Amino acid sequence: MDDHHHDHDDHHHHHQHGHRHGAASFGTAFAFGTALNLAFALVELGVGFFANSLALISDALHNFSDVICLLLAWGCAWLATWQPTASRTYGYRRASILAALANAALLFAATGAILTEAARRLFAPEPIAAGTVLSVAALGIVINTATALMFMRGRAHDLNLKGAFLHMAGDAVVSLGVVIAALVIGWTGWLWLDPAVSAAIAAVILIATWSLTRDALNLALDAVPAGIDRHAVEAYLAGLPGVTEVHDLHIWAMSTTETALTAHLVRPDADLDDQLLADTAHELDRRFGIRHATVQVEAGDAECRLAPAHVI
Repeated sequence: MDDHHHDHDDHHHHHQHGHRHGAASFGTAFAFGTALNLAFALVELGVGFFANSLALISDALHNFSDVICLLLAWGCAWLATWQPTASRTYGYRRASILAALANAALLFAATGAILTEAARRLFAPEPIAAGTVLSVAALGIVINTATALMFMRGRAHDLNLKGAFLHMAGDAVVSLGVVIAALVIGWTGWLWLDPAVSAAIAAVILIATWSLTRDALNLALDAVPAGIDRHAVEAYLAGLPGVTEVHDLHIWAMSTTETALTAHLVRPDADLDDQLLADTAHELDRRFGIRHATVQVEAGDAECRLAPAHVI
C-alpha cells in the first residue's frame, strides 16, 4: 500500500491507495462456478418443462440469474484491475455498483414472472413428475453447495466473494425446499404445493433483491457504506493531536469493496506532519476499512467556505 503526500496552495493532502485482489486470484472459482451453474440451470429448465414443475422452472430461472450475477461480479473484478486514465481518475471500480443494480433489476423481472405463473397454477393445479423433480433438485443441492464452498475461503476479505458464497448457499436451501415439496407431493398428491413452493422461492428472491437494491442505490448515491460508523470516524479524526475541528467529512464507496474518505482538519499553530498523516491513513484502514483517505490540514487562520454542515 503506497502513501503519497502532496503540498498544494498551503494545504497538505494525503492519499492512500488500496489494492484489491485481481480477478486472476479467484478467476478459476468464478469460471468453474459459472460453468457448473449454467449447465445445471439448462438441465433443470429442460426437466422442469418435461416434468411440468413450476417449482423446478422457478429454481432454474433463479440459477440463470445466479450465472449472470457471477459473470457480472467476475467482470467487475476484472475491470477493477484496469488502470485509471486522465478521464476516469478512479478507474472502473464503480462498475461493481452498476452491476449490483443490474442484478437487482434482473431478479425483480424473474420473480415477477414466477409469481404470475404461480398464482395461475394455484387456482388450476397441474400434475407433475414428482420423482424427476426430486432427482434434479437433489442434484441442485450438491452443485450449489460445491459452488458455495469454492467462495468460502475468501468471503471474509472480499464482498464480491461473500456475495457469491451467500447466493450459492441460499440456492442450496432453495433446492432443498423443492426436494421437500416433491416428496410431499409424491406422498399426498397435493398439486397446489408446487406453485406454493414457487411463490415461496420468489419471496426469498424478492427479500434478497430488496436488500441488494437498497444497498446498491445507497452506494450509487454516495451514502456512507453499511458497516462504517460516520460518528466514530469523525470522533477518531477529532481526537488526533492538535486537531480542534473536523469539517467537510465525506465517506463514500469507490466500489462494492473499497471505501474513500475526504476531510478537513483544523490544526492551529501545527507544523505539517507527514508521519501523522501516514499513521492516520493506516488507522482509518485498520479501524474502519477506509482504504483511500484524503486529508486536508488547515491552520484555521481563514474561514473555510466548506466548513458549514449544509455546504457541499
